[in-house]
Formats: sequence, structure tokens, C-alpha cells
Amino acid sequence: MYRRLCFLIIRKVIPLSQASAHPGEPHYITRSGWLRAAVLGANDGIVSVSSLIVGVAAATPDPNAILIAGVAGLSAGAMSMAAGEYVSVSSQSDIERADIAREAESLKDFPNEELAELTAIYRENGLSDKTALLVAKELTAKDALKAHIRDELGLSEVHAANPLQAALASGVTFSIAAAIPLLAAIVAPVALIIPVVLIVTVFALAALGALGAKAGGAPIQRATVRVVIWGVFAMVITAGVGWLFGVTA
Repeated sequence: MYRRLCFLIIRKVIPLSQASAHPGEPHYITRSGWLRAAVLGANDGIVSVSSLIVGVAAATPDPNAILIAGVAGLSAGAMSMAAGEYVSVSSQSDIERADIAREAESLKDFPNEELAELTAIYRENGLSDKTALLVAKELTAKDALKAHIRDELGLSEVHAANPLQAALASGVTFSIAAAIPLLAAIVAPVALIIPVVLIVTVFALAALGALGAKAGGAPIQRATVRVVIWGVFAMVITAGVGWLFGVTA
């Protein structure tokens, strides 16, 4: 009876599995890795290429120069985003693996100290001394390293760094999003390239904010406003630099 009571308490305090008690309202945390990279890539694609096009268009009305700049920005930006995501997330993955290796060594060399540490963690989560010790012992007997990785290091399969996934998500979404202002510049009349690109960019940023929020189960309005405001701000600053150098050249 006591063990059953402990198990029920543990399930309330410490999530032991990914099973959902409410499948009709799914959790979206499993999407956080690739969704973050995808939104970052798409936002950067829209803002950077749009800013580049507007800056070049403000400096020179030559359609060929604008097209070349846009294509170059799309190509270089996509590769840069993919490479940057891969390198940065790989660094995170290296840190995680190093921490796990150190934890495995500690469990081998200092099992009693590690058990006490795990017990203290569960006690801080609200369990009594007796229950915390029982939980720590049972989880240690089942898989000590897994218990320490999850509850001491705060790592799980859901949050584990995935460099290739992040690189692909960021590179692909950058390319797709960057093509939007580029296509707008191609089809717009030469005299209207700047206003057309700006309008299309704002709508693209709003769509990105809404889609990102929808994919993550977050409030759509707040995410949309945030993406539009910061995207427009970055675009105005970048385009202003191009206009400034175009005027003073």
C-alpha cells in the first residue's frame, strides 16, 4: 500500500514518461527543437533578403543588381543559417554528452553520494525524506544514469540537441521565406519595388508569426505582433544603411 502511494506521488511530482493523460490536448514541447530553428531561419530569410533588396533598390534602380543581390543573399544566407545552426547545436550536444559521461563516472566511483544527491532533488520537489529516499533507490535500481540525466542534469530525449535537424529546418525555411521578397521584387514594376517588397514582407512576417504560434500551440496574436515589430525594425535599420551609402556614394 505504501509503495503504491509513493508511486502515485511520484507521478504527480516527477514525469516518468511521455504518455499524455489528455490526448485531446497534446503537448507541443516535442517540437521545440526544430520549430525554434525553423522560425529563426524563416524570420532571418524574410528580414535579411528583404532588407538587402530594399537597400540595393534605394541605392540603385537597376533590376539586375537587385536580382543578383537577392539571389546572392538567399544562397549565402541559407548556407550560413544551416552551418550556424549545425555548429551551435553541435556545441550544445557536446556539452550534454560530456555532462552525461561525467555523471556516469560519478555513479561508478561515488554511488552513495549520487544516491544522496538524487534523494535531495526529490526532497526539494516536495517529497518527504522517507519517500524521497525510496524513490531515489527504486529509480537508481532501475536505471541510475537515466534518473540522474533527467532529474539532476535536466536532460531528456525531447530536449536533446539534434544538430542535423536544426540545420535542415533552418536552411530550408530560410530559403523558402527569403524567396518571398525576392519574387515580389522580380514581379514588381521598377518604380514600385521598394513599397511592394515592404508590404509583402510585413504580410510574410505576420504569416510566419501566426504559423509558428499555431505549430507550437501558443497565442497567435502575441506571436504575430512580436515577429512583425522586430522584423520591421531590423529591416528598416538594414535598409537604411543601404540607402545611406547609396546616397553618399
